Amino acid sequence: MRLIRSLHNLRPTDRGCVATIGNFDGVHLGHRAVFQRLRARGHELGLPATVITFEPQPLEVFAPEAAPARLTRLREKLSALRACGIERVMLLEFGPRLAAMPAPEFVQRLLIDGLGVRFLLVGDDFRFGWKRMGDFALLRKLGQAATVNGVGFTVENLHTITHGAERISSTRVREALARGDLEQARHLLGRPYCLAGRVVHGDKRGRMLGFPTANIALHRRVSPVRGVFAVRVHGLSAMAHPGVANIGTRPTVAGTSARLEIHLFDFEQDIYGQHLEVELVLRLRDEQRFESFTALQAQIQRDAETARAVLAATHQISSIND
Repeated sequence: MRLIRSLHNLRPTDRGCVATIGNFDGVHLGHRAVFQRLRARGHELGLPATVITFEPQPLEVFAPEAAPARLTRLREKLSALRACGIERVMLLEFGPRLAAMPAPEFVQRLLIDGLGVRFLLVGDDFRFGWKRMGDFALLRKLGQAATVNGVGFTVENLHTITHGAERISSTRVREALARGDLEQARHLLGRPYCLAGRVVHGDKRGRMLGFPTANIALHRRVSPVRGVFAVRVHGLSAMAHPGVANIGTRPTVAGTSARLEIHLFDFEQDIYGQHLEVELVLRLRDEQRFESFTALQAQIQRDAETARAVLAATHQISSIND
């Protein structure tokens, strides 16, 4: 998959594609249905499927305090897009300059002159350009007008993808994660929810309590999940490794920034610097403050025992189903 970072990195060979535009946070089942439609149209036209997305996400620029928790960091999103068979990603830096670009200029510079889009897939509520004045009708008008010179594009509405009677959306995934409903999140995503990152040095408090932890920086302003979880960790070997994780601010030790701490069962290797993917299997409890380290230590022991039992049971069910 080719990653194109901004317009000035476009090559002549990048012209000519089918495309869709959006944040695609979480790359859930609704997004994947869009990508399937895009790839099918690209196959018909003999053109690569291209996703146009933004970094940071627009709301993180306009209203950072109101911006929702990210389901996926950029690296995770790109990995998911690659797994969906997307061939190119146009990554646009979203800031005041892009936000101030008039909608017709956005279409001309990016879609027509830059990427040479021949087919565009967007929602009928899609808005873009200065003061969000661009919409589906404008895209269709400008795309049709440009066909006179042989460089235009057709526009198609995204179909609403539902789970049960409700629309699949990143918001619904966040809501499911916030209430600890990992099963609902899995249904909406089409896969278990995972957090990924590189193992960094912590303050070694877990080791002092008898439960050494692998610490992963979340690199998010707000985490979409909090609490204590039974987890499976991918990236240590060919098999996932069981553990128990805390995601939060560690109130007992007066923590302030969110972090992910994993205690890996029966594991003693040095893994600093390794990139891991942490699959959340079951939320065990909310994060809470304890009056003493002794009370915290006792609760961690109970959490570890519960997580071991949960993971052993889910492994047995998985083996039976296989």
